[in-house]
Amino acid sequence: MPGVPPHGTGEPTGGRPLRTGRSRTRRRVLKTAGGLLGAGVLVGGAYAVNFAVVYNGRKQSNVGKLKFANAVHIPRLLEGRTDGAGRLFELKARAGTTELLPGKQTPTWGVNGSFLGPTLRARRGEKVRIAYDNRLPEATTLHWHGMHLPATMDGGPHQMVQPGAVWKPYWTIEQPASTLWYHPHPHEETADHVTRGIAGMFILDDEKEIEERTGLPRDYGVDDIPLIVQDRTFNDDGTMEMRGASTLESFAGVGGLGVLGDTILVNGTYDPHLKVTSTLVRLRLMNASNARVYNFGFTDDREFHLVAQENGLLERPVPLRRLQLAAAERAEIVVRFEPGHKTVLRSFEPDLGIGFPTARMDGGQDTFDIIELRAAQRLSKSEPLPGRLRDAPPAIEVPGDAKVRKFRMSGTQINGKDMEMTRVDVVAAARAVELWDVTASGDGMHTLHVHGLAFNVVRYKGKRPPAHLRGAKDTVHVPAGETVRLAVAMPRYVNADFPYMFHCHVLKHEDRGMMGQFTVVRPGTEADAPRTVSAHH
Repeated sequence: MPGVPPHGTGEPTGGRPLRTGRSRTRRRVLKTAGGLLGAGVLVGGAYAVNFAVVYNGRKQSNVGKLKFANAVHIPRLLEGRTDGAGRLFELKARAGTTELLPGKQTPTWGVNGSFLGPTLRARRGEKVRIAYDNRLPEATTLHWHGMHLPATMDGGPHQMVQPGAVWKPYWTIEQPASTLWYHPHPHEETADHVTRGIAGMFILDDEKEIEERTGLPRDYGVDDIPLIVQDRTFNDDGTMEMRGASTLESFAGVGGLGVLGDTILVNGTYDPHLKVTSTLVRLRLMNASNARVYNFGFTDDREFHLVAQENGLLERPVPLRRLQLAAAERAEIVVRFEPGHKTVLRSFEPDLGIGFPTARMDGGQDTFDIIELRAAQRLSKSEPLPGRLRDAPPAIEVPGDAKVRKFRMSGTQINGKDMEMTRVDVVAAARAVELWDVTASGDGMHTLHVHGLAFNVVRYKGKRPPAHLRGAKDTVHVPAGETVRLAVAMPRYVNADFPYMFHCHVLKHEDRGMMGQFTVVRPGTEADAPRTVSAHH
């Protein structure tokens, strides 16, 4: 398998790493602030000085600073073992240390390793079983992001796995081929657990004969490449910054998104490159950052084709030169290469839909080189990219009497409420199609994720959505001051006592209460369903 994994000992480190080192970003900001204050520069008082310093130092970029020296690590493909009861995946979460930056050991968490986890793969129609062994120093969960499954198997905050315990969920794969992922979901602690390294990709395939008919590259690690993109900020001692905003930044009134890192990791690899060996390459892009939005494109401005959203293939490839992904969004793109050519996948300045000064504070003026792609002098010839992708998920049909629900995301609340573990916010009928109008206030950036199902974007900022937003999705960026209308197809699994979640996937927002719960019941019984659930199942 190409790529070299990050160096990790996998040895337990005990609890959380001490935040003893000062980050490079924080030191730069404080040094600038000290110079200004020492010179007596005051514009409207100390707050104005602090704000100006933070604003001027907030724009981040690594362009021109990388050598692309490291072969990108390709996560190990874990296909599990099959028996009469289905396909079993054995996963062990543990603490350890990893050399993420050259010459520095970083305390990390991982699954079956010291940082991140293996790629899981299963096929439609298969029965899947998980044995999740928590060897971390804290209770955690493991959520199957984008998976259609019973709420009791979803891995949300009601399904805490204590240290030393083994969680054993099971379900049948009943959805089309797609690129999903897994990550922890403990209430008020998700950002910390994901930042430390618990995350991985979960690839679903259609039946073999259907998969082969698509004509898409499908040789994992060769022409079908997972790219898990994360931003991190490292302190001088190698530890990761967990809190995001420094004291100065908080005083200046910014830092509401948590960590917006100045260092990019791809599959846990710093300064990465990928050797390309075929004329077409399928890149499975996954934004696994806590908050950052990426606007992907290539430095030579080459065209590429979007072939799949989070929850399945598109009807036909969509030609693009830029593709923006908010936190937790995924996409599959196919890129053409010529022998000997190089290009860099870059995140250009994203359009966050917000103005001064929030756009810069929330990463809207940041530019990052992600990975260099190096085509070999001789390339194997790929099948032509088809003009139409077969067996794409059908569009969700909305009945004329569909129930319309309204959600307003503001600050760290939805509809003016903080998350409450015992409160059921929505009761829905199984298999119903509803219209959800999701509005974001003008105060910042939000991304909505709904558990256990897929939705279609019907209207985006008051218009028909652009072509790249018309596939089956489970996560969507909701621009500030705008409304996004979703056609939401409810799960078939009925359970009045156990909820699914919907929440902002800016993890700091989620942890601070921007989350709600919904249960699914038999049609016609919604009025009689309980509006509370047990806080600890």
